[in-house]
Amino acid sequence: MKALVETIVRALVDSPDLIKVTETVGESIIILEILVGPDDVGKVIGKDGRIANAIRTVVKAAAAKQDKKVTVEILTD
Repeated sequence: MKALVETIVRALVDSPDLIKVTETVGESIIILEILVGPDDVGKVIGKDGRIANAIRTVVKAAAAKQDKKVTVEILTD
């Protein structure tokens, strides 16, 4: 999951070296926290949150194969 999110987010931002993705795995849930630079937050969220929702949809589809639920949070420095 972590590599998938990193690949998607790196393609969206201007400063890919500032990206940090933290993955916390529980029994039935995976929490992914995406930390991006302050200038790139809007690019990851997108207009009306469309890009963020698309990222969540892709990650949820991948998590469904593992029978896990996933939460994606976008944070800034």
